[in-house]
Amino acid sequence: MNKKAFIFDLDGVIVDTAKYHYLAWQKIANELNIEFTLEHNELLKGVSRVRSLDIILELGKVEAAQEDKDRWLVQKNEDYLSYLVDMDESEILPGVFTILKFLKENKQPIALGSASKNARPILEKTGLLPYFDAIVDGNDVSNAKPDPEVFLIAAKLLNTKPEDAIVFEDSVAGVQAANIGNMTSVGIGEAAILHEAKYIFEDFTEIDTNFIKELINN
Repeated sequence: MNKKAFIFDLDGVIVDTAKYHYLAWQKIANELNIEFTLEHNELLKGVSRVRSLDIILELGKVEAAQEDKDRWLVQKNEDYLSYLVDMDESEILPGVFTILKFLKENKQPIALGSASKNARPILEKTGLLPYFDAIVDGNDVSNAKPDPEVFLIAAKLLNTKPEDAIVFEDSVAGVQAANIGNMTSVGIGEAAILHEAKYIFEDFTEIDTNFIKELINN
């Protein structure tokens, strides 16, 4: 069997921590009297914490000093982490474990490519850490998606050429990053939003092992 590199985003792909990000951001938005809905939250997908705060401030047309911004960024992360305390394997999205297990059994290299700076503790709490051969997170990159840096580093750590890497992403920026990096993009979510992906599935329950075998053997 061929060797490919399988690279997974974290939030919204492996676990649904997006809801915790949303709650933490919403708390800050409420304090600033800024309306922040689930639709607005879509703008923050795959975006760094600093940029996310700027987007929220722009939504409310709020000008703020750097000192205030820094305080809100710390507060947001503390609130977010407080939601993660009780995380366990029940947070793994449906169908993900089956695919990771299949890849592991077939000796395919697996990496995480995420903007999250809390990737390791999340993988530890959900019991998924042993499945990953490499982890590239927000602590390792200087450029946010759609820059392909996070995925290129992951492919390199797995000793794989970019064109032999398959990326699973739930954000437009993430799909674009995979495409720019000359990798195979698999969108997880709505086809209308992720139409730039080479393949699109609503979630991992729609992905069977035959599809994974095809990706490996292509």
